[in-house]
Amino acid sequence: MEPMQLFELVIAMLLAIIALQYVATKLGVPPAAALLIGGGLLAFLPGLPVISLDPALVLVIFLPPLLMDGAWFIALGHLKRHMIGILSLAVGAVIFTTVVVAAVTHALLPDLPWAACAALGAIVSPPDAVSARAALANVPLPARLSILLEGESLLNDATGLVLFRFAVAAAVTGSFSAVDALGSFLFLAIGGALVGAAIGAVWVFLVRRLGDEYLMIAAAVIVPWISYLLGEQIHVSGVIAAVVTGLVCGWYQHVVFSAAVRMRGTSFWTVLIFLLEGSVFMLIGSSLRGVVERVGGFEIVLQEMAGPILLILLALTLARFAWVYGSEAVIVLLRALGWKRYKPVGARGAAVLSWTGMRGVVTLAVALSVPADMPGRDFMLVCAFAVILATVIIQGMSLGAVIRWAELREPDGVGPRVSMSQAEAVMAQAQVEIVERRAYNEAGELVHPQLLKRYRAKAEISADYAGQEDQYADRIQAHFDLVLEAIAAGRAELLRLHRAGDIDERTLQELERDLDLEELSAISAKAS
Repeated sequence: MEPMQLFELVIAMLLAIIALQYVATKLGVPPAAALLIGGGLLAFLPGLPVISLDPALVLVIFLPPLLMDGAWFIALGHLKRHMIGILSLAVGAVIFTTVVVAAVTHALLPDLPWAACAALGAIVSPPDAVSARAALANVPLPARLSILLEGESLLNDATGLVLFRFAVAAAVTGSFSAVDALGSFLFLAIGGALVGAAIGAVWVFLVRRLGDEYLMIAAAVIVPWISYLLGEQIHVSGVIAAVVTGLVCGWYQHVVFSAAVRMRGTSFWTVLIFLLEGSVFMLIGSSLRGVVERVGGFEIVLQEMAGPILLILLALTLARFAWVYGSEAVIVLLRALGWKRYKPVGARGAAVLSWTGMRGVVTLAVALSVPADMPGRDFMLVCAFAVILATVIIQGMSLGAVIRWAELREPDGVGPRVSMSQAEAVMAQAQVEIVERRAYNEAGELVHPQLLKRYRAKAEISADYAGQEDQYADRIQAHFDLVLEAIAAGRAELLRLHRAGDIDERTLQELERDLDLEELSAISAKAS
């Protein structure tokens, strides 16, 4: 493909992402499913080239920033508190699913070596971070379930990649050692964590000294790739390295970024992640044509592969249910024996956890990296694509309904000790105290009367509002509706002055920025 054709194809894909995202929003379906289906349909349009993905390039382009994004915004305190549950899903469930899929595959295809069956299990076992984020973007979940799924999606790829590596090595050498596999996994994980922590520390040190806000944002954008590539270069887990770097940077960004850097950086990063996530699903869908052509067409897929793939997909789904409900039973048993540290999520919560097993870019990229001479490679590739398609479309599109059916509620005593309105009151009190001390000069004269009046009023209103949100809800909504109407009126008048030539472009931009900040503040206050 010519470079110009490649560029035109990229632009066309980005336009398709925007269009499909819009359609998905209007129809109320998960964008991931719409993008995947849209990419699959576009793949068979006459005249379009067959999309051939380089698995290593796909992973290095998409995985680090998407992992960084998840780690950057995750609640670190909740992550530590629920680490046992997260590791149960990210390590235990992946290993268990790999074993189940390997056993079922070998039973269905006895001629396929055990190592190849294990490789297929490792390919399809880890749920995908991107798919999980996309499916959960617009569905409310209790904090515990959210952190379990977010934490799992950050760490399980490392487990799947290590299992796949050992399965391929076993297929090539004909030998396998569980002790060596465990030792290698620990080395890769610990090494990746150390690399990630080191890169995060260097990032914090440098960002404190850069000064220029655009350089700070640029440093935040490239750091996940640096961490991932360095981890892979020294043969430890690049996935873990990127995640730990994201955790470190996310923890310190509140003190090293100014408000302007945080607002501009977050806006840029949000758009970047949106395009990367959309591109992932579009590329997965677009690769369907190449996968089908490689195995000889849809007829071969339907006649020879559809039956085993459906049974493997069923085994894959049931394995997650078995692990989640089995873990739930263990917790109930431990509590019955007197160990009360861990609480069960409940039968309905376990059903939601079990149903969030969408696969995505990692599954496809790992399937594409299977050596060409490995037995069953074509079947693995078709199976991987079918698993992605089925889980994203079926589970992704029905997840909202499952969550509504479950009617999950935050358990009593779970959640932040201080509500948002109470936190606002505490913050307002701290502000008024500093203003009261500085509002008078050394002679005791009041030099900032309006500022003192403003902050005292804010502190009084916040204290009165704290804990009585329901009582003031209608008045608050009406208040900020009026504020937004006033901002709109001011913006219209500002544009009239500019269009009439009464103010120049610089004045327009400065005053419009003030209105934008005021509008964002009002929208945020109204939503909270």
